[in-house]
Amino acid sequence: MSDQPILMPVDLVADRFVSGRPKRISREAPVLILSYEGESLTPGGGANAVANVAALGGQPLPLGVVGDDESGQKLVGVLEAAGIPTDGILIRPGYRTPTKTRILGGGHHSIKQQIVRFDIEDKQDLSASETEAIRAQLSKWQGKAKVAVLSDYGYGAVLPSLVEPVRQALGDAGVILCDSRYRLSEFTGLDGATPNEEEAEALLQSSISETEGRLIAAGTRLLELLGATFLLITRGSFGMCLFDDEGMTQIPVHGTDQVADVTGAGDTVIGTFALALAAGATPLEAALMANFAGGIVVMKRGTATLSRRELELAITSDPRPLAEIKWAKY
Repeated sequence: MSDQPILMPVDLVADRFVSGRPKRISREAPVLILSYEGESLTPGGGANAVANVAALGGQPLPLGVVGDDESGQKLVGVLEAAGIPTDGILIRPGYRTPTKTRILGGGHHSIKQQIVRFDIEDKQDLSASETEAIRAQLSKWQGKAKVAVLSDYGYGAVLPSLVEPVRQALGDAGVILCDSRYRLSEFTGLDGATPNEEEAEALLQSSISETEGRLIAAGTRLLELLGATFLLITRGSFGMCLFDDEGMTQIPVHGTDQVADVTGAGDTVIGTFALALAAGATPLEAALMANFAGGIVVMKRGTATLSRRELELAITSDPRPLAEIKWAKY
């Protein structure tokens, strides 16, 4: 997986965390007053998938849009500090970078808990000039990567029309993965997708998990709907289900179902999955690695990544997911 390049057209989001220590209840309103302790900004949304690829030793090649505001400047700075190229990140004047601000409170020696979150969500599709700039950057990177990740959070930087130029940049043997929160069915020409169970149910407009037969039927319908070769549905504490031309494989969750924070877990999954495929893994091998990776980051607070060493230790220390895999033929 080391040094494997991954093309990544993504919706770039800044995750901001502001922490404080409880001081007293306000006299003005029944709200808690916090004494400010500090704040941090980390890559969120599709930028978190980019950060996860980099943390595992890969070479993400991100394409996206940020504003010329403070959040955009800081986000680009964080990516550059991690050694991630920012050639494909466009600066849009007057645009407010999508930013999720979480207010955390807790004692000096205790774990901070999230009290409230507020979001800045300017949704704006790529302009003609921005689309041309991204296509030009894809041309510069033509033949450099074998796998691409499209991470669509609905902010407008990742359009279904990008699938075709991404395919040209990868070549016919390339693999395109997509994670789209609201419109996965519009991305035609994909090789694979990684929806969570709620997103899969929204696409099919029905519950999918009451029985194994219903789950198999749902997975095969989604494969047909997307025209994809394989599909990885993440199911929280129930692990993952991989659907391909061999059948359905159920992978039990790594670790415990008593998680600390699910923020960004899907970004970790698709980043790990893509990087493993680029290294030559089969979809099943890549799904197993993504399952371990997801189980690690949900035990961390906030928007998190994992290291190669953490992934290695998880795989070697927990044989249960491998021992309890269930496979079913269609």
